[in-house]
Amino acid sequence: MRDLDNEGIIPVLARAVREVEGSAQRGAVPPSARTKFQVVALLVREERARIKADTEVSDSQRAEQLKRLDGIATILAKTATRDTTLLHLLAEDAEIGEAAEDLRRDMQRRAGLEVEEPEPEEEVDGEGTVEKRIVPQSVVSRRLANPFLTPDFSGAALKARPRRLAGWELLGPLFRSFEYGGNAACMPLPEPGSLVAPGGRELMKHQSQVVEAAAQGHRTFLLADEPGLGKTAQALLAAQAADAYPLLVVVPNVVKTSWAREVGTWTPQRTATVIHGDGWDVDGWADIVVVNYEILDRHVGWLGDFGFKGMVVDEAHFIKNKTSQRSQHVLHLADRIRARYARPLMMALTGTPLINDIEDFRAIWQFLGWIDDTMPLGPLMEALEETGLTPADGPSFYGAARNAVVQQGIVRRRKVDVAADIPARRVADLPVELDDAVGRSIRAAETELARRMVARYHTALETRVSGRVVEGIDHELVRRVAGWELEDSSNKKDGENVFSMVRRIGQAKAGLAADYAAQLARNVGKVVFFAKHVDVMDAAENLFAERGLKYTSIRGDQTPKAREAAIDAFVNDPEVSIVVCSLMAAGVGLNLQVASNLVLAELSWTDAEQTQAIDRIHRIGQELPVTAWRVIAAHTIDTRIAELIDSKAGLAARALDGSDEEIGASSDVQLEALVSLLTEALEREEGAAARRTRAYAEALVD
Repeated sequence: MRDLDNEGIIPVLARAVREVEGSAQRGAVPPSARTKFQVVALLVREERARIKADTEVSDSQRAEQLKRLDGIATILAKTATRDTTLLHLLAEDAEIGEAAEDLRRDMQRRAGLEVEEPEPEEEVDGEGTVEKRIVPQSVVSRRLANPFLTPDFSGAALKARPRRLAGWELLGPLFRSFEYGGNAACMPLPEPGSLVAPGGRELMKHQSQVVEAAAQGHRTFLLADEPGLGKTAQALLAAQAADAYPLLVVVPNVVKTSWAREVGTWTPQRTATVIHGDGWDVDGWADIVVVNYEILDRHVGWLGDFGFKGMVVDEAHFIKNKTSQRSQHVLHLADRIRARYARPLMMALTGTPLINDIEDFRAIWQFLGWIDDTMPLGPLMEALEETGLTPADGPSFYGAARNAVVQQGIVRRRKVDVAADIPARRVADLPVELDDAVGRSIRAAETELARRMVARYHTALETRVSGRVVEGIDHELVRRVAGWELEDSSNKKDGENVFSMVRRIGQAKAGLAADYAAQLARNVGKVVFFAKHVDVMDAAENLFAERGLKYTSIRGDQTPKAREAAIDAFVNDPEVSIVVCSLMAAGVGLNLQVASNLVLAELSWTDAEQTQAIDRIHRIGQELPVTAWRVIAAHTIDTRIAELIDSKAGLAARALDGSDEEIGASSDVQLEALVSLLTEALEREEGAAARRTRAYAEALVD
């Protein structure tokens, strides 16, 4: 047996992480060190999973190796506290560039491991898109067996050209039309025909309506039902009704194996293949190909030529940033599919289509073929022409334009309207007092952050050259100072900022949140525990183990097989009372409705992420009222963040559900939290000044 202390990947990682730590201690972390930080984190995850699965080492050897990996992870965490921008490199959907891939292979070689070398050649298509030449062998065999996959242009419509609306900028007004509210954003849907689901399963009416619309020829859907209303089943059965095979399904990594399982449930006569890594085990003859966003760059070439007749994008809000690589790959594939097949079935699924801004719609509409970079396309342009209105007509145009977009295929239903049998849910805030030394430290750090911004505010007032004078607090300047602080936080190595402070609050709440989850598990049954950071999850699991509670865990570094085993244990084993979930890894696509209580140990930055987590248990099939216990640290910035998250909840409600709730500003919760913190500090300062003035005046009178 090899020397476990001096051979293998761990010594290589130990040296690399010390180099990253030294770089962070000297000041700004350069790009090379950032790449090394990300690669070390990736390899630590992989090695941890390998060691846990290795049956050839003893328990003591396994424990020692895991302890050494924990030491490396601790150094990574301490380094990230010096530069919080490094935390983004740890996200499951973080882009892994070529430099990182090269460094990873180099470290593996130095560790004496076998390294799978990349394909050296790349080709550039006519549109300038780089395609890596990864083509699974079974796909090559399929091409050889079907050498004449000719494009199908039957029924292709002529491109609609603007006539009366020529010269108008239309995309901005189209997005703004959804800010004005109106009726619920749902296209007219036909009455469902007789549809029998496999295994005697009964579809709900709202599900059958989408399938019937596809059967009658509708081909583009933004299926934005609230989470838990069965969008996966609707998409698979709509593809069957439209005969949209082969079908491409693009999903987050955490749900791709569950999609394959759902194919077996709803369309068992169809075969599905899941692409893992370079895809050498792909079944080229499968009816449905499932791939995750993170590896699209390796497969975009052959996927574009495969001859798909339909494409489903799950959790479509993942492509809201059009400049991201994954968004560009999705849009490129959609264009390739439309170029080969006249009327493909295109479906975007998301329960939270709007995260911060109405323009989050842009990439989704482009995927569906409703717009391009500059203007509406095809049927949407025709529908706008038929209104007889222009943006100059104001509210009349906005109402008609919104309706024209909805008619293209927006389908939005709320649980309260179509699934009245699903019990109600509530979010119950659970304030906790951080009254120990850690809590005092956090409040002191928050005070110092506020003091720093107040000083910056006064400096800006004193050096302002515009001559502008504002009575009382200058709220415009407050927002600018908060913006400067947020920008500086991305590069700040020492001192507190809003990101490090929120993480410390999460760590301080971990034991209290876990204790409450343990009490729930003892008294009401199974509980889902959500956290953002690994150390908070670890602290919770340690407490559950001490209390003798059996738990399982869903994390980003798990293999698909391990994830499925964890889910099955929680759902089917009556002794497993708690599942500890990562917000990033388990916030989408999972069905955990065996529980009706959920603990949110840490706050998200968006209402959408919080809602996604809650809807893991609040979905079709749930028989009990659902309660999400949101643990909030009282008298800290945590309280402000919770209020700001709640204020964002009206965005999707007004845009899609016809609610009269006001849409919050599109600026980030981080910025608004700093604005609130600075405003409150300035108000205290003004109040103190007023009290001193009053006391001085009273002293003169006396």
